[in-house]
Parts: sequence; structure tokens; C-alpha cells
Amino acid sequence: MGLTIDEMIVKARAAVDAIKDYDQAQVDKLVYEAAKTIYKHAAELAREAVDETGLGYYEDKICKNTDTPATFWDYLKDKKSVGIIKEDKATGTIEIAHPVGVIAAITPATNPNVTPLGNFMHAMKGKNATIICPAPRAKNSSTHTVELIREALVKCGAPADLLQIVEDPTIPHSAELMSKADLVLATGSFGLTKAAYGSGTPAYGVGPGNPPVILDRDYDIKDCAEKSVVAVGSDNGILCDGQNLFLYPEEKEKEVIDAFRDAGMIVYEDAADVAKFRDVLFLETGKPNPVLVGKDAPVIAKAAGFDIPESTKVIALKVETIGAADPLNEEILGPIVSITGYDTFENAVDMAIRNMEESGGIGHTAGIYSHNEDHIKYYAERIPVARVLINQPTPDAWGPKTNSLSPAVSEGCGSWGNNILAGNVDYIHMINVSKAVYPLDVELPDPEKLFAD
Repeated sequence: MGLTIDEMIVKARAAVDAIKDYDQAQVDKLVYEAAKTIYKHAAELAREAVDETGLGYYEDKICKNTDTPATFWDYLKDKKSVGIIKEDKATGTIEIAHPVGVIAAITPATNPNVTPLGNFMHAMKGKNATIICPAPRAKNSSTHTVELIREALVKCGAPADLLQIVEDPTIPHSAELMSKADLVLATGSFGLTKAAYGSGTPAYGVGPGNPPVILDRDYDIKDCAEKSVVAVGSDNGILCDGQNLFLYPEEKEKEVIDAFRDAGMIVYEDAADVAKFRDVLFLETGKPNPVLVGKDAPVIAKAAGFDIPESTKVIALKVETIGAADPLNEEILGPIVSITGYDTFENAVDMAIRNMEESGGIGHTAGIYSHNEDHIKYYAERIPVARVLINQPTPDAWGPKTNSLSPAVSEGCGSWGNNILAGNVDYIHMINVSKAVYPLDVELPDPEKLFAD
């Protein structure tokens, strides 16, 4: 029988206390070794993840398990997170980092390796202990991930209990863990986020994705098509920041569809064909068909009555309407993208916003392919999301150094998505930063002068 939640919390607090005197170099060594061990076991863990969950694409999961450790470590290695992290003589301010304590991380079946790793690396950077409560569907793969990191910690002379995993990940155990930890990282459904915020513990939740992407009239269609294959097909479309709705200029429809096909997509334009996909992707209740979530494109096509090449990564479906009128405009969690045309650019922006408001994904991520600065700013000012990806695949929202976003396995959606943070959850969100301040030799403002009129 596994440890109770209370016993795990006690062990985690003891582990935090055991490293209370660690300096920055000692902490960074633990972060590095955690990343290194997952990198070395990337293929093995990827195989386990796909076999256990039935979600995603093996080769893409290998890339996740190699790129995430490398990117996270490259980002974290030079950051100060222990003791005094900043001094500003001009303002007389000294900033000091303090651990949060025990962090509860609720992780999804879609990323059973890198989400536990990423959460731990950010938490460990601040001298915290982490307790993972995995998705039941991914329990074995997540447990192996945690075991590998625990072994790495012990080899460094650190307590293994800086990272633990709940052996019986039930909803009651998840709720108990969230209520007894010092901070919660909840990566998953809207219901999970709501539960995290209702736990009574400070929490960072993540809302659902459903990114709309606009192709502007001035952008190279071939380049956009190639990047769209990546944005839609990565890990069989189970990424929350994967491209789901693609909007293109009406008069360029043939060029766009030809470019998509040249890039390797299978495109269905006929309404009857599209209806067959709609029927198998969604149940009569309107909810996604769980049997097809995260499956390969040929598997989904066969379920709809079509045979397509086994090498196909992405299927594009032409829809006639956006928003709630068509379930294909919702987050599908598969290598599927809905496509439709627009007349004016302003119309495209309105369509993107309406789709998020009616079909989900508000607050998460959106994309645009354009060289028109006015259009880019117009879009960015209006679309209600925390991240707008310009001329790049929307999954780059996790911050793989191809942009200035910080590497993250949890992407906050702000108040739009019922989240406290509009941005990527980072190590800085897992430490308490206090400020020691000297008095300033300044003249206080004179209210009579300020408000004279």
C-alpha cells in the first residue's frame, strides 16, 4: 500500500528542510541532473507513454523528451533563484528568494513525462519539493519518470523525496493533495483548474486551448502550409496550443488547399465527406469521441470511412461556419484542422474571436502569418489570448527559444480562461520574493500642487 497524502507531505517538508542551506550551484546541479536523466531515457519513456495512454505520436514524444530537458535547462541555468537574487543601488532595493515549500503538480495524460519534469525543474530551481498526482491513464509512465529523477537526486546526495508521486491517483487523493500543499500547479481540464482554485491553496491553473490562426494576404502560402503541418500534427494534435482553426483569404482558397496538399495534408472540401469526420469525431452528446483522441490521422480517416497514406500527419476539413454552429470548431485533440475563408482582414479577426468565445480556447493562444505590422497589432490588440504567435507554429507558445516566451509545460490563460496568470508558468512563480528597501532621499509629492486645478 502506498503512502498517505499526509505522509507524503511530511516527507516533502523534511526534504525541503534538508536542503535549506543549499547554495545556487547545488540547486542548479539537481535541476541539471533531472533534465539529463530524462534526456537519456527519452525514447524509452516515449514508448511507454504512447503504449500506456494510446495518445500521441511516438517520434514526436521522443522530441518532447529531448527538447524539453535541454530547453528548460538552457533557460534556467543562469537564473538566480536562491538567496539574494537582485540588488538595485539606485532604488535601494534588495530582492531575496524564498522557497514556497511543497508544490502539488496535477499532470495530464497527454504529457506524462515532460509535464512532471518541467514542473519539477521549475520547482526545484526555487528549492521546493514537488508531489506529482498523475492522470490515472498515464500513471505508469509518469511514475517511471519520477523514479528516474529520484535516482538522480540520490546520486547527488540530495533527498529523493524532493520529488514524489501519488501511487493511487484518484480524484479524492488529488483534492486532498491540493488542499494540503503550499502551491498547486494544475495542468488539465477546466474542471481540474476550478478544483485547484477551490482547494483553498494558491494555484496556477491552465485553461483549454483551441488556437485560431489567420493567414494574411501578404504572407507566403507555402511557408505557412509547412508550418501548419507542424502546428496541427505535432504529437497527433494533443497539444493545447496546437492550431485548430485556420482562416485564409477567400480568393486564395485554391492556392491554400494546393499548398496544404503539397505539404502533406489530406484536405476534404466536400460537405458530405466532412460530415463523416464530424460524425466519428464527436459523440451524440456533442463531446469528443475519446476513442479517437490523439490517434494517428490514418486511424481517424479509417473510422470516417476513408483510406489515406499511412505517412499522413494532418487532415484538413473545410467548414462552412465558425463557432458553436459546428463542433469541428472546438478543440479536437487530434491531427485535424478546420479551415475556412474570410473576406476582409477585420472579418477574419472577428471570426477568430467569435470562435474562441463560442467554441472554447479563450485566453490561451492564437497565431497569425503576416508581414503587415498594422494587421499584426490590430489582431494582437483584439484577440483575447495570453500569447499571439507571429509567423511560427502555435505550439511554439511553450517557449522553445525560437521566441522570447519562457519555457513552460503550463500556459496560463488569464482571467479569460479563469486563470490567475496570463502567461507561461515559470520558476519565478514558484518562489516568494521579498524586498529589503533602504530609505530614498526624495522629495515627497505636494498634493496641493498635484491637484491644483
